Amino acid sequence: MAKDMERSGPSHVAVIMDGNGRWATMRGKPRLFGHHAGARRVREIVERCPDLGVKYLTIFAFSTENWKRTQTEVAGLMSLFRRYIEREARALLENGVRVRFIGDRIRLDEKLVRMMDELELLTSGNDKVHLTVALNYGGRDEVTRAAKRLAYEIEQGRLSHKDVDAECLAGFLDTHVLPDPDLVIRTSGEARISNFLLWQSAYAEYEFVDTLWPDFTADEFAGVVGAYGKRERRFGAVRV
Repeated sequence: MAKDMERSGPSHVAVIMDGNGRWATMRGKPRLFGHHAGARRVREIVERCPDLGVKYLTIFAFSTENWKRTQTEVAGLMSLFRRYIEREARALLENGVRVRFIGDRIRLDEKLVRMMDELELLTSGNDKVHLTVALNYGGRDEVTRAAKRLAYEIEQGRLSHKDVDAECLAGFLDTHVLPDPDLVIRTSGEARISNFLLWQSAYAEYEFVDTLWPDFTADEFAGVVGAYGKRERRFGAVRV
């Protein structure tokens, strides 16, 4: 069977982890309670990836648009990210998980950025699962930053405009060391991509599930990943 018609499982799964706030509100709790529950779910999903053949997992943790939320929620999320790194660093290292962060770090506080750098360095030798965390990330922002870097290289004479093509531009994206996602999952019943991996997901399969993220178990994740193998991926070709 031709490569573009194969029905193997996804190597790279990206997840829009939506529904934390609603999950908490439904229980009469503050929104941050849901974010903490969602963070615990991440660990379970990451641990399940090797059994499913998922080599790369990319999660949408905080978007460039999330700064519009209340100051209390934003501050709470930043504290949660720091706490997650502190608590999970050892387990991630021992479980063979390599961690990367994508997104614009300029608006993040220095302590968090330092912790992100340290975790990336600590896990840089791992290769069992590649976990990429999108933090202060937006697809349009990423492409804009990539275009600026590309333009600067041309301005400095290190690159010619004749060299610019899709592959060249992709080399300036935050994800330039990663393969494109095969499958993008969004939880909570919303059917939109919310500015996530716009360039990289051009040929990805999408799955929109009704489950709120804190309730999205590893077993449900496995079910969605398994269903991916039943899809035909023709990449513009016709069925023969």
